[in-house]
Amino acid sequence: MSQPSFWWQRYGTLAQMAQAAVALLGFVAILFQINEIRNNNRAASARAAFLGYTDLAFKNPKFSYPDYDAIKASNRDERTQYESFVSYFLYACEETITAFADKREWQASCDYDLKPHLPFLCEKNAAQPAYLATYGAETQQWVKTSLKTASLTPPDCKLGKT
Repeated sequence: MSQPSFWWQRYGTLAQMAQAAVALLGFVAILFQINEIRNNNRAASARAAFLGYTDLAFKNPKFSYPDYDAIKASNRDERTQYESFVSYFLYACEETITAFADKREWQASCDYDLKPHLPFLCEKNAAQPAYLATYGAETQQWVKTSLKTASLTPPDCKLGKT
């Protein structure tokens, strides 16, 4: 003769269900913690990149607010240094804007610092479109929109007086 079967026995005991619920909640809490750690690491990395750019700008004021015509006329080393400076700037902005998407002040800071580099980026993009392709889609769009807003087009690529 078989023993009678109660409805809850088909689904496990209450203790087993509670244990499963606690385990699920613990797993979800761990996922939230991992996500928070990842966000904190990304924010710290972005701050470090932007701080590095700021230090570079402080040490190279001729590149942070450049006389692009003078840089173009200078030697190859200085032109390469300037291109590296702009590349680091774009990288730092890409990192900070991504890490702090909800904080407009980072975007505003990058917008402000981008303007003097637009003539270089206009010429570089016309001569070597692959240069901008080394950045993420958002950074590429940001630069292209900034070029359009400033009315910079090849071959002239000159900023107007503002």
